[in-house]
Amino acid sequence: MGKKYREARRRIDTTRQYSLEEAIDLMKETAYARFDETVDLAINLGVDPRKSDQIVRGSVVLPHGLGKKVRVLVFAKGEKAKEAEEAGADYVGAEDLVERIQDGWLEFDRAIATPDMMGMVGRLGRILGPRGLMPNPKTGTVTFELEKAIKEVSAGKVDYRTDKTGIVHVSIGKLSFEKNKLIDNARAVIDSVLRAKPPSSKGKYLKKLYISSTMGVGIPIDVSSVT
Repeated sequence: MGKKYREARRRIDTTRQYSLEEAIDLMKETAYARFDETVDLAINLGVDPRKSDQIVRGSVVLPHGLGKKVRVLVFAKGEKAKEAEEAGADYVGAEDLVERIQDGWLEFDRAIATPDMMGMVGRLGRILGPRGLMPNPKTGTVTFELEKAIKEVSAGKVDYRTDKTGIVHVSIGKLSFEKNKLIDNARAVIDSVLRAKPPSSKGKYLKKLYISSTMGVGIPIDVSSVT
């Protein structure tokens, strides 16, 4: 760990839990990177991700976006390809895009596909899946309503899913955002995750919550202050 990281860590009392507002203030005060860091939430849930009925996943449109240009790729043909282009997609295509991605090209942030394209797009599962880029009907990225999907993604729609340890990681904006904007985005994500609670989940659902910037220290948040 570098000197600046150690100094930041000393200013954070990891034995206590902060309110969301306090945590954001502290995160901003202890930031030391020379670039505009991304702010992330880590939400530890009381689920068993080994059971298919306890995998938590969903999507939410952040009220204030992510603070960056989102490069949108759309798999579509014919009139739907034209619709995607008119709606502002950065890349639109079919077999040509599949081949480019198979050759190693990944210069996009979100992928959307019409349902009729999924037989072809499915071949990219091993490439797009681990990177969180695979279109999925559960997150609204496999749809014929391309204009709506593109606008939502461009406006800051984020997807989330529990990892193998039962933790959800979600970006909620940039460090340069005003505190109130980060609070609004964080609460939108937390509310969405709470609504996505599986019926089979027993006991305490939202167990731990941390906020951090790209290079910063994870700051524990009092769960009771946001539920």
